[in-house]
Amino acid sequence: MTFADRRLLCAADDVAPGAMLRVQPEGLDPILVCNVDGKLYAVDDECTHAIASLSEGRLQGNIVFCPMHGGSFDVCSGKAKSLPCKQSLRTWPIEVSDGKVYLVR
Repeated sequence: MTFADRRLLCAADDVAPGAMLRVQPEGLDPILVCNVDGKLYAVDDECTHAIASLSEGRLQGNIVFCPMHGGSFDVCSGKAKSLPCKQSLRTWPIEVSDGKVYLVR
């Protein structure tokens, strides 16, 4: 994967506290941007257990629940928190600048 130092994901205001937003940057798989108590995190949107979009699940605090089988992940660390999920999600480095959320490398 190659891209410039920063890639725009969304506006920071697009993700209210306690909400999440699925974004699809060009050339990458979908990414889930989550707002946990005013701090933004980005993880892969696809559940590591089965092909399901986590954006269709629910975010409770820092835990996202898969809509298919109810497994869960910590969006801050990417770690699987409950079965049937065992494999962690990939986390993405992001920064917020001028009201916009960027994927950084």
